[in-house]
Amino acid sequence: MLHTQKALLLIRFLLVGFLLSALQPVHAQRPLNLSDHDNKPYYFGITLSTNLSRFQSELHPRFLNQDSILVAEPMNGGGFALGLLGTLKLTNRFEARFNPQLAFLDRGVHYKLRYADFDQKTERDQKVESVLVTLPLQLKFNSDRIGNFRVYLVGGGKVDYDLASNARARKADDILKLDKADYGLEGGVGFNFYFPSFIFSPEIKISNGIRNIHARNPGLQYSNVLDKMQSRMIMFSIHLEG
Repeated sequence: MLHTQKALLLIRFLLVGFLLSALQPVHAQRPLNLSDHDNKPYYFGITLSTNLSRFQSELHPRFLNQDSILVAEPMNGGGFALGLLGTLKLTNRFEARFNPQLAFLDRGVHYKLRYADFDQKTERDQKVESVLVTLPLQLKFNSDRIGNFRVYLVGGGKVDYDLASNARARKADDILKLDKADYGLEGGVGFNFYFPSFIFSPEIKISNGIRNIHARNPGLQYSNVLDKMQSRMIMFSIHLEG
């Protein structure tokens, strides 16, 4: 619930930014903010973002050979991230962008059981909290600048390292274990709003992990019915660039 509230708050922030920019007077003599910015060979910024994340999972053949777990399906979770942003100009249209972030995620799997567990429940949520150091390297394609506004597309790859990985944890069978390392592809669209002293850039991006991050243990009840697990994420970001 807390992560959902954070996501809604950031979405409202994005909408307010759009409205403030749209309500600014538009006329022929409107001043062009940061008119020399496109001539910079490089520039920096900071990133604030929220995310909606989940696992993309596949059931193991073991699932069909047992009768205690009826359903094992991923749940949506939320989180937020803080990061830095470095952009290098390549051409008038293309820029290379490095956006290292520290991201906090909350994902999980929902189980339905045939028999009640020790809590006398037939449904159980296994949540996995992650603290990721994510290192995205992206290519940014810019549209023409229209006054103090510009649209851009961004895409590339990333490497993630989970500081809170529990792949080697020695605990009971009520835990899902993940590997520390992951990598994947991501792409999205964003908007540059030029203000007198900074650029306000809301962005939405989709990220798909490629690697199987499930550290499956055949001896663990909630792990052995799952095979491959990959990360999926939608990110809403605000970049403040100078």
